[in-house]
Amino acid sequence: MSEPKENKGTALAYDQTIFDQYEDRKPYPVGARTSHTLRSDPRHILFSLSRYKFCAKMLEGMHSVLEVGCGDAFGAPIVLQTVDKLHCIDLEPQAIEANMRMNEYVGRLSFEALDLALARPSGTFDAVFSMDVLEHVPPEREQSFLENMAACLPPHGVCILGTPNIAAEQHASPLSHLGHVNLKSHKTLRASMETYFHNVFLFSVNDEVVHTGYAPMAHFLIALCTGRR
Repeated sequence: MSEPKENKGTALAYDQTIFDQYEDRKPYPVGARTSHTLRSDPRHILFSLSRYKFCAKMLEGMHSVLEVGCGDAFGAPIVLQTVDKLHCIDLEPQAIEANMRMNEYVGRLSFEALDLALARPSGTFDAVFSMDVLEHVPPEREQSFLENMAACLPPHGVCILGTPNIAAEQHASPLSHLGHVNLKSHKTLRASMETYFHNVFLFSVNDEVVHTGYAPMAHFLIALCTGRR
């Protein structure tokens, strides 16, 4: 059965409007890390962006937010849907330079090359979040990393930190084994975060699903923390 003419015309008009609006703009750029993931494991893009969606929903309405370890900032637009301003830091200057060149949200999205284990950005933020970073921080640098993260917040600020579950290490890729030097279980992640926050709420993640199920069977863990000590 052919599509009714009026519906077909509406669809074509919609497509033409989108094309007309963006024909003079380049396709949305992605960084080297995202390009690599799209080629090697495209499903992981879905898993990663679902974590950014969680952060965006939890931090909705906040004015100033800090991301620690932004990589090529592919998830930043998701967070910018719900917060006013996002400042992203990463210890790799090359990634930050590329992000600044590709930034389409100047005025709301900013970048800074900074190793949080050594220093913290100036000022304070309503919230800070970090996904897939803590596992790369050597254990001997974890204390300074988390201290600086907490110091970026006012007493009522919110911290969200996500990291792979050590219980899932047996399923990790060789590249992950090489870079994951500080994996946590739900118990050790809670213990680490309770050093710096009065309230720590643990979530389990499997693929793109965030839940409160049995933590030892989760592939990824997220700690939502409030009440800076």
